[in-house]
Amino acid sequence: MILLNPNEISFPDPALLESESGVMAMGGDLSPQRLYFAYQLGIFPWYNPGEEILWWCPDPRFVLFPKDLKISKSMRKIMRDEVFTFTENKDFREVIEACKNTFRKDQEGTWLSEELVSSIMQLHEAGIAKSIEVWQNEKLVGGFYGMQIGKVFCGESMFTKVSNASKAGFIHFIQSQKENLDLIDCQIHSEHLESLGAAMISKKDYLKILKQQNES
Repeated sequence: MILLNPNEISFPDPALLESESGVMAMGGDLSPQRLYFAYQLGIFPWYNPGEEILWWCPDPRFVLFPKDLKISKSMRKIMRDEVFTFTENKDFREVIEACKNTFRKDQEGTWLSEELVSSIMQLHEAGIAKSIEVWQNEKLVGGFYGMQIGKVFCGESMFTKVSNASKAGFIHFIQSQKENLDLIDCQIHSEHLESLGAAMISKKDYLKILKQQNES
């Protein structure tokens, strides 16, 4: 594992560094510049509160191609009946705070520290981080946020306060952004996203797709 210099924004090349756990490096800082550079390389931060920052690039990678989106019969009815309404970037702060405060099974606290939230907010102001909000009766009941790297959306975290809210938001996002999406990076496996069509691809294939975004 590579120990990063906090005074220099650099990472090891994830295509050349093999890691059984998926951890590429540790340390460094959480500046907006380092975060954006990391996502461009296919690397993301994930760590427990109070511990050293860990930077990941797992192999295989859990992703969803828009063409592979699966919508169940019950979700089709929810979308057709307009149970929810959706917005983009209307309340980014509220979405990230809700993600921060959502209890996660088998996770100690939240990895969204105040420092990290501050940097992500700056990336949002720069047009890189975006949010999708899900509303019901004018109340925010679900949503998610992530980083847009070309036509790759790197999903970071989601929350839901009522059944199917975040799933509906995810479906809406893919359907409304088909022309602007080649791939959604889901990072780590979850049954929730697998039910929507996400699957594993090799790190090599993921990095190849990401490299095309950076070159375009």
